[in-house]
Amino acid sequence: MESLPDYILIKTYHKAKQLHLDSKFIELLKFEINRRNLQHRLLSAVK
Repeated sequence: MESLPDYILIKTYHKAKQLHLDSKFIELLKFEINRRNLQHRLLSAVK
């Protein structure tokens, strides 16, 4: 997950939410977003 570029991580998170993928997977993405301190990009990202 660490080698995943930030913008792809954000895109993947939004797509996972849109497709109602497994909640554990979404939590993992959210954890990585928080670890990278990218929470602000969740609000400003184009879905």
